Amino acid sequence: MKKILINFAHPAKGRSNINSQLRAAVENLDGVTINDLYANYPDFLIDVAREQTLCESHDVIIFQHPFYWYSTPAIVKEWLDLVLEHGWAYGKTGTALKGKWFFQAITAGGDATTYHAQGANQFTLGELTSPMRATAHLCLMDWLPPFAVMGVHRGLPLAQVTNHAEDYRRVVMAIRDDLFNKDKAQQNEFLNSHLDETILRP
Repeated sequence: MKKILINFAHPAKGRSNINSQLRAAVENLDGVTINDLYANYPDFLIDVAREQTLCESHDVIIFQHPFYWYSTPAIVKEWLDLVLEHGWAYGKTGTALKGKWFFQAITAGGDATTYHAQGANQFTLGELTSPMRATAHLCLMDWLPPFAVMGVHRGLPLAQVTNHAEDYRRVVMAIRDDLFNKDKAQQNEFLNSHLDETILRP
């Protein structure tokens, strides 16, 4: 069974129904650790040793966050800058994260039609999240496409939010239980695309 670390980063989680629902769907699962970055580090003074130990003791690292200005909330950048040290995360002797799975769980305001060359945002979500993919590559991690919930600014019906939360739970459980086809998932734009094909039957 894989151990999963979810680095949860939302500076206004009390106002985020969707991120709260996604988190609630997975936080009671065995083998899953929720690391709430804003709750743990309200002053942004990140305990690097603690975070590195958490990463070392888990097999899968997820960053769950809203997609702010085509990027992450500020504390995620601070985490990356401080925690991913040379000689630990990358470099000749930096192999602490080698072979661990990595992906983002993102909520985006615009819907899928806005994320392409002719759309309002001009770029795909894959292109806009490429720095995180490059980071995973540098750290010798196995990257997966983002789990994406889109169109949240228009308001999603409760049933749709519930479905997204259930899909998130299905993905996390399947990865934990070694019932997820990583190779097939890497071919998709989003991790929550074609789940019936990427989640294996026990």
